[in-house]
Amino acid sequence: MNRPEGGGSRPDAKEGAVMRDKRIKWLIIGIPTLTIGLWEYVRHAFLLPYLSMELGNLLAPFIVLAVTLALVPGLFRRMEQSQSELQREKATKAALEEREQLARQLHDGIAQSLFLLAVKLDQLDRAACEPPVRELTGQIRETVRVMHEDVRQAIANLRLPPSAADAAWVLPLRELLGETAGVLDAEADFRWTIPDESLSGKEKVELHACLREALLNVRKHARAQNVTVVGEPVEGGGFRCRVEDDGIGFGGDPFAAPGRFGLRMVRDRAGKMGWTLAAERRGDRTVIELTKKGRRGDESAVSRAARR
Repeated sequence: MNRPEGGGSRPDAKEGAVMRDKRIKWLIIGIPTLTIGLWEYVRHAFLLPYLSMELGNLLAPFIVLAVTLALVPGLFRRMEQSQSELQREKATKAALEEREQLARQLHDGIAQSLFLLAVKLDQLDRAACEPPVRELTGQIRETVRVMHEDVRQAIANLRLPPSAADAAWVLPLRELLGETAGVLDAEADFRWTIPDESLSGKEKVELHACLREALLNVRKHARAQNVTVVGEPVEGGGFRCRVEDDGIGFGGDPFAAPGRFGLRMVRDRAGKMGWTLAAERRGDRTVIELTKKGRRGDESAVSRAARR
């Protein structure tokens, strides 16, 4: 099994936590015994001329209680923290194993099937004589190539630790923007200020898919000289993301145009997530924009502050 970098240190960390727990347990057991033993020694060795036996016996449980209350709660807290760390370690390990298994299934199943399909398309393309057939196989080949890239990216993300995958989920969008700009010989601008913690895992997956499809649409149809991806937070926990370009654009309803399956997929994904999708011309630029509205209470507060 492929393990993320640094994975070899985990057994040592787990063994260290177990040893620490054992020491803490022995301290919790031993502190009252050591306290009463030390008290009896000090009382008989030094305090007997000044302290009666009855008073010494009476003070003994209170001294043990005071020392226990002073030391043992801190030990319990440390043990609880250690147990929490162990639980997180187990959960992370289980998540990594599940992600690795899913990555292997994707690689052994879908990725290899797509590769074989591409080979079959090459054979069909060589055997076909009619231009319409060649054009159709070319379109299918491009679809297969995009799907294969998506699967490879999914496999790469699955083989990252969950935290690293969450932190780096925007990176493929930046790379795809650079690739798109390179293909079109255009300028690229990437501006992203949405806090990572404000998005759920589901939102990251869906947002990535939608913006990726919008960028692929620009690559196929726009003939643009400038492509921009912007992600900005909206007051109240929402966001606004857009892909815009200065290409040829579209006329009429872009969702009604034949072959615009990608845009319709983006519309369906956005609808299921409760987001607003706008696909329109703004001046000389084409804009695909996704918006998640912020919470009403926070928006109202902002509106009141603006009015003041």
